[in-house]
Amino acid sequence: MEEESHKEVTSDHQKFSMPVDSEHKATEFRLFSVSAPHMRAFHLSWVSFFACFVSTFAAPPLLPIIRDNLNLTSTDIGNAGIAAVSGAVFARIAMGTACDLFGPRLASAALVLITAPAVFCSAIANSPVSFLLVRFFTGFSLATFVSTQFWMSSMFSSNVVGTANGVAGGWGNLGGGATQLVMPLVFSLIRDIGATKFTAWRIAFFIPALFQTLSAYAIFFLGQDLPDGNYSQLKKTGEKHKDSFSQVFYHAITNYRGWILALTYGYCFGVELTVDNIIAQYFYDRFNVKLHTAGMIAASFGLANIFSRPGGGILSDLVARKFGMRGRLWVLWVVQMLGGLFCILLGKVASLSASIVVLLVFSVFVQAACGLTFGVVPFVSRRSLGIISGMTGGGGNVGAVLTQVIFFRGSRYSPETGITLMGVMIICCTLPIMLIYFPQWGGMFCGPSSVGNNTEEEYYMSEWNSTEKEKGYHTASLKFADNSRSERGKRAATHSANETPPACV
Repeated sequence: MEEESHKEVTSDHQKFSMPVDSEHKATEFRLFSVSAPHMRAFHLSWVSFFACFVSTFAAPPLLPIIRDNLNLTSTDIGNAGIAAVSGAVFARIAMGTACDLFGPRLASAALVLITAPAVFCSAIANSPVSFLLVRFFTGFSLATFVSTQFWMSSMFSSNVVGTANGVAGGWGNLGGGATQLVMPLVFSLIRDIGATKFTAWRIAFFIPALFQTLSAYAIFFLGQDLPDGNYSQLKKTGEKHKDSFSQVFYHAITNYRGWILALTYGYCFGVELTVDNIIAQYFYDRFNVKLHTAGMIAASFGLANIFSRPGGGILSDLVARKFGMRGRLWVLWVVQMLGGLFCILLGKVASLSASIVVLLVFSVFVQAACGLTFGVVPFVSRRSLGIISGMTGGGGNVGAVLTQVIFFRGSRYSPETGITLMGVMIICCTLPIMLIYFPQWGGMFCGPSSVGNNTEEEYYMSEWNSTEKEKGYHTASLKFADNSRSERGKRAATHSANETPPACV
């Protein structure tokens, strides 16, 4: 019987070109592979998210031109920037729910395609109100971040999930930097061909709109929800049950860890969104640089995502190998705190060269914190992963909205003062990470609980009632619990099973 079972598992794993765990999630991350379904999902997800970032932030690098054409005031520009990130607040929570119920492939492709017309309509904006509306509806596309993180958490095992989430999210966020560089170049090319500057910026928007549309079709026709197939197919064969929205929602909103991560993410990713909106104009106005130069400086902030956010995810996985979940929490706290300090410094320096240097260092820490956050998120809940991801991602947009409303709307604060105060907010909102505690793994200052049966199985099985367990709905969570034992870390693994671990360290 054991030999037959072993042969069955071996043949099952041979369906995949990469080594997998009991959930058929990849246990390795091969960046330059496009093998289906794991690495293909990775590349489809980051490219589509990249396209949405390019579309959402296509306007800021051209604002000096758009401002003159539409007679925008500083308040109009601030409101439009807020609108661009506020729409995705609820869209991200909705996207998390859609991923839990319908799968990341269909949810992502639908949103990307639905929001593409708003990008095309940017070309016909003729007033402050219409400009605000197209930025608002385009911003909904940023909710694809949730499907990206959900998809990676569904395709990659716990030992590499931080890396997969970090690289996919980081390379997607590259769009925020790429658009700062590309849109001024596209604008200049169209203007040099013969168009007036007020016509050239409008034509330029067709490039990100077309890119976004094509990425939606690629996801739909080439992607796959899970290693074993799409949600619809698996539900038909009975391999996946149709979950209850009320139960998925309940277990998400009652898990306090998700709320803390939403708050802290509001002041790493939320800050990144804010900087994408304001930084080109900040350098253009404060240091009197040319439009193209301001765009290049702003691009350097976003382009740091090519290594900084992925670096955060990789660092999270590396630290977890020795220190487990407690290591993930500690490194997140330290890196985000340092990001806050460099943000304060950015608002204080008064020379162009020093500002550029501090901006680059700041970008590394604030973006790495984003990758580190989603090294923790996949372990908060197995059943409600989509909504937890949506809550956290939505928190990023809430942070961006609040920051821009408080510090960068109107003339209450100068831009440099607003940047300094934003750094203070980062530090304050990072402190609650100290409150996150997993009974089976511990927190920043305390080890795993010695009271009761606090195991991975106990934690993830608590999301299912006895009736659901009798029907076998909890099987996937049970497998995930087994695969997440690595979050104990090597130090915890040295304790024998009968030895009581230290309660606090």
